[in-house]
Amino acid sequence: MGLQDQRVVVVGGTSGIGLAVAEGAAREGADVVVASRRQENVDAALKVLPEGARGRVLDATDEEAVRGFFAEVGGFDHLVFTAGDALLLETVAETRVEAARRFLDTRLFGAYTVVQQGVGSIRPGGSVVLTTGTAGQRPLPGSSVASALCGAMESLTRALAVELAPVRVNVVSPGVVRTDLWRSLPEATREELYRSSAESLPVGRMGEPADVAEAYLYLMRGGYSTGSVVVVDGGGTLV
Repeated sequence: MGLQDQRVVVVGGTSGIGLAVAEGAAREGADVVVASRRQENVDAALKVLPEGARGRVLDATDEEAVRGFFAEVGGFDHLVFTAGDALLLETVAETRVEAARRFLDTRLFGAYTVVQQGVGSIRPGGSVVLTTGTAGQRPLPGSSVASALCGAMESLTRALAVELAPVRVNVVSPGVVRTDLWRSLPEATREELYRSSAESLPVGRMGEPADVAEAYLYLMRGGYSTGSVVVVDGGGTLV
């Protein structure tokens, strides 16, 4: 049931939730490979991860690059996708369609490309864990693109769980978590978001990347889970 001696590939694994997943898997004895679009992020992650972890530069939207990446990695057990730029938080009137397309290109079509090219290298008993968010269940003004993405990722997960069986496919749905994804907000606005979120949540505090990483680790270990959406939001969808 553990991850000892298994190989875990985390695309988007150099910061935030992805890095926390890589750290958690490594602590359980997994051989970890992380990928990110920027070399400096890869270098920084490898300074944090245990010796033996590997990192590669990868643009998830580049199909040829993704194909080459998995050819180099070889066989592995679990694929995690957490890649994504800063959240697009604008009203419909403010949002440029080009910006919306770019946002979806990485988070939706990037995930699709990575699964398409990587699933053939997943060993028996392996899994895919994708990432969505609670905006699909509890949309707020300015979250139309993010909400659309979340709904798409949940539907994609269920479809892939059926099509790719016996490879298990699940998705984690974080709430507000203290990561760089909120960096597009002014600092004062961002800190107020964290403060107000912590006060409103039943758990009484902000979520941290390590909190959410536990869900990914569970889904990799849990051989009887597929097509599942695991919400980790401190109870945010309840209030």
